[in-house]
Amino acid sequence: MNLESPKISVSKSPEDVFNFLADIKNFEYLMPENISKFEVLSEDKFLFALKGMPEIVLKKKEVIPPNKIVLGAAGGKLDFSLIVNITQVDATTSKVKLDFTGDFNPMMAMMIKGPISKFIETLVTSIPKSI
Repeated sequence: MNLESPKISVSKSPEDVFNFLADIKNFEYLMPENISKFEVLSEDKFLFALKGMPEIVLKKKEVIPPNKIVLGAAGGKLDFSLIVNITQVDATTSKVKLDFTGDFNPMMAMMIKGPISKFIETLVTSIPKSI
């Protein structure tokens, strides 16, 4: 299953956006209002839970400054990645898009597609307000 967030414009350089998102504790500022738990587990791993959903642990898997950060599921039954793509528009503007990729059975994919699409859209649209 592959999902993409809308591509949003941020009035910051790719380096500024990358540095903000590379610090995983900043993901707390991007979370939706229905977050029930957020905990930094290490410098490259955090746990979060949304109301009514199981806890999810994300770990930084790949970092390519200043254009890409890959967060992946750390443990648990679900295997997925959240990929942050940052592209430069000019010296002071960037475009950011989130890609979600996961290997789910068709039934699971059908159930989680809507909530995950909404979740990654919330994350990406919170970036300009949070940096």
